[in-house]
Amino acid sequence: MIQGTTSDAGKSLLVTALGRALARRGIDVAPFKPQNMALNSAVTDDGGEIGRAQAVQARACKLPPERDMNPVLLKPNTDIGAQVIIQGLAIGAMDAQDYHRYKRIARDAVMESYRRLARRHAVLLVEGAGSPAEINLRANDIANMGFAETVDCPVILIADIDRGGVFAHLVGTLALLSTSEQARVAGFVINRFRGDIALLQPGLDWLEDYTGKPVLGVLPYLNGLYLEAEDALPRTPAPARVPGSSLRVIVPALPRISNHTDFDPLRWHDQVDFRFIGPDEPIPDADWVILPGSKSVRNDLDWLRRQGWVQAMQRHLRYGGKLMGICGGWQMLGEAVHDPDGLEGIPGSSPGLGWLAVQTTLAPDKQLRNVSGRLLLADRPSVRGYEIHAGVTTGSALERPAVALEHGRDGAFSDDDQIMGTYVHGLFDKPAACQALLQWAGLRNAGIHDFQSRYERQFERLADAVETHLNMPAILSLLDDPPAGNP
Repeated sequence: MIQGTTSDAGKSLLVTALGRALARRGIDVAPFKPQNMALNSAVTDDGGEIGRAQAVQARACKLPPERDMNPVLLKPNTDIGAQVIIQGLAIGAMDAQDYHRYKRIARDAVMESYRRLARRHAVLLVEGAGSPAEINLRANDIANMGFAETVDCPVILIADIDRGGVFAHLVGTLALLSTSEQARVAGFVINRFRGDIALLQPGLDWLEDYTGKPVLGVLPYLNGLYLEAEDALPRTPAPARVPGSSLRVIVPALPRISNHTDFDPLRWHDQVDFRFIGPDEPIPDADWVILPGSKSVRNDLDWLRRQGWVQAMQRHLRYGGKLMGICGGWQMLGEAVHDPDGLEGIPGSSPGLGWLAVQTTLAPDKQLRNVSGRLLLADRPSVRGYEIHAGVTTGSALERPAVALEHGRDGAFSDDDQIMGTYVHGLFDKPAACQALLQWAGLRNAGIHDFQSRYERQFERLADAVETHLNMPAILSLLDDPPAGNP
């Protein structure tokens, strides 16, 4: 099990890297995360919903993603509440106190999924959540040491030196664990190191002497690494653009933005100047504005209005700019969003932006499916993506659909062709579809970029990094030897 001293310490990265390293050694390995809190999710082939990081890890392990890889997924829709997804299916919304009481039931689902995966795979790489030293969350823990103690597995603790205070993070985390949990920690990995390792060596020697735990390796800062963000907006800067040939694309960083990984192919396209625009930032002129998915559509609509986005988009359209909405953003483009059951907050209705003649009603049954079809633009390029939404959208704008899918038509184009809405996530992933959308948005010389091949290059780069910089014999020995000091 990989646990971290903090969120974003490198747990997902290390599971992904080890998954590919073990898979290319011929070891049957699968990822597992007992509990995840994220608004970036993926749809499995059997119609379940899991954290997107686990879908990426499955791909690194050369496996299709499945529900059991992430049996508990929490998708926050307020500061104190979230939609709870158990083994791929939403069971309802809970506030923090309700979920804390529910954890005993969630534990049963976690263990059921773990046992199924363990029967089918030789090795499971388990990812923790947050930090094991969060004292307030220790009771009935299913995400970190509570799980490790239950299944009796060794733990590697990873910390991010780029944040500063790496030795305090590791020593402090270890100090806050129980005696049996401390014994379970097999060693440390330090992530994102820049500079001369010789200057770090005295600190590593001190750490091993003070804790009695080995440092299993120091991973360098991997410049330009692309790996889908588990939840937070990406911190890795996009590459430099081709001077004078770029299309400016902006996306509002909604408070409850979901599946922002949709935009990774645009962020990494060398002809696209892409930016997320955060709260209270000036809204710049752009060629293309895209409204992203949202876990709280009506509240995020209110946020757009308070932040001045409506006036900015009106001006954008007057000057001939293109506007697109994906999933929740597509719902926002319509005339109204109705939530009679209070699925995302207080029951009621909110006026939409009114640029497409549709209305959306949120319903308890969530649509979860992988889809394929054709984008209804010039040359009708093929698309492959997925749907994750609780809305049912109706109205006359649907007579000019945006996408023809195997199961039917989806989305809409406005009569003047300036505005497009769709429920399909992943539209930019296929090179020809991405090129067609960039041309629609105004980039006449849009090139073809095979973004998907980038995944494989990054997986191999990560595997090479752990093979080079970690003590792989020591890590491989953990696959066979029980952890010392088992309870």
